[in-house]
Amino acid sequence: MNMLNNLSKLKTPRTGIKRRRFLQGGFAALAGLSLPEVFDQTSYAARLGKQPSKLKIVDIQRQTVRLPFRAAPQRAMDREIPHWRWAELVKVTLSGGVEGVGEGLLYYSWGVTSDENVKYAIGRNAAELMWNDDLGAALQMALFDAVGKAGDVPAHRLLGNQLYDTTPLSWWNIDMPTKDMLSECQAAKRLGYKAYKTKGRPWYDLWDQTATCAAAMPEDFKIDMDFNETLLTAQQAIPILKWMDQFPQIDIYESPIPQADALGNAEITKAVRAGVSLHYGTPPAKDVIKLDVCDGFVIGGGATRLMTQAHVAETADMRFWLQLVGTGVTAAFSLHFGAVCKAATWPAVNCHQLYVHDLLKQPIKVKNGYADVPDKPGLGIEIDWGAVVKYSVEKPTARPDPRRMIETTWPDGRRMMTANDGTVNFMLNPARTPGNMPFFEKGVDSRLLPDDGSDQWDQWYKQSRKQGPTMVEG
Repeated sequence: MNMLNNLSKLKTPRTGIKRRRFLQGGFAALAGLSLPEVFDQTSYAARLGKQPSKLKIVDIQRQTVRLPFRAAPQRAMDREIPHWRWAELVKVTLSGGVEGVGEGLLYYSWGVTSDENVKYAIGRNAAELMWNDDLGAALQMALFDAVGKAGDVPAHRLLGNQLYDTTPLSWWNIDMPTKDMLSECQAAKRLGYKAYKTKGRPWYDLWDQTATCAAAMPEDFKIDMDFNETLLTAQQAIPILKWMDQFPQIDIYESPIPQADALGNAEITKAVRAGVSLHYGTPPAKDVIKLDVCDGFVIGGGATRLMTQAHVAETADMRFWLQLVGTGVTAAFSLHFGAVCKAATWPAVNCHQLYVHDLLKQPIKVKNGYADVPDKPGLGIEIDWGAVVKYSVEKPTARPDPRRMIETTWPDGRRMMTANDGTVNFMLNPARTPGNMPFFEKGVDSRLLPDDGSDQWDQWYKQSRKQGPTMVEG
């Protein structure tokens, strides 16, 4: 196959000919932008859809698993998002005997498959339903797997024309202390990765994290920092980001300030060397393109939404990374999108590296930053059913949210307690509102403060749970 060369990770010029032509055509075209040609009557999906005798959905089974994290990610995930352990596998059986499998995290997903989704799908044509994002991640994925197997084609052939044989992948972690961040960068490099995405947070020493990890990694190993809007304003962000710019390993800043601040993000994009990425949708794509708000997008979600957004990005000459989060099953699905999306040249983020087992018999291998696109029918993977059985559990009745409290300390003796309060982003949300906690400072550190059963711990916990991050004495 004639494989397109994957673009280098140099910053994309903002005045490309393709972008200018798009702008000259006006923004009204965005509203009516059609999907790629693969969706027309000549596609594999359309032709397979005319075989209802083979594609009728006759059975759907679901199984919840609770996957343990590796040691370093566990220390970080247990602080803030322990509920990422729970995933659901969905197995679809078609009337022709083919089975397809999909997976989705139960508490971090663009869509969780419901009982109603299952009832709706039974008896219907799999090819007819597989573009329906409302079915949830696991069921939609399973339908693509099943239809691909029924047609004896890889899932990417149902999505479009294959452009790439390989897809760039990134290692991922939530925010963590410098020591753990460094060990994770080293683990990523050892396993063939050349990109690492993590979080920039005001409760860790960003300067120490950046300098330490950059000094230990070669220049072609890239570190992408997601601030989730915690740098607050362009005026506060630019001096910090320009300092980070001096390290060639630093490559992309994601959502440095509130995404709705189009002019502020445009100012940052113009001022810094590294790329700036925003989640697609805020600001609207037409404003992002018109104002040069960022260099590229983060794109994910259901197949229809993803391909629509990818098509807009390609038309506007905007690169992006795929962000579909889950186990190795989800990562494999992401590889198929990477095969057909021309602008998906930033390393994809799938987070499957968090777990001690990714549920695949043959884990996804990365070489020089890239993974091969599967070429077998469907998702092109084999599920390790032994691992599924080992980690199987009953589905929780609600999102697990154990009682926990984070202690943040500064060199001058200040201490802050932040208790989980029933929301997912109990630590992050206050940091996105000025005045709720100190801004980025050198020397700051955080840890999960174990519940020692003391009255003091309980008092701090109740106080912080009621009023948010709380400065304490002693």
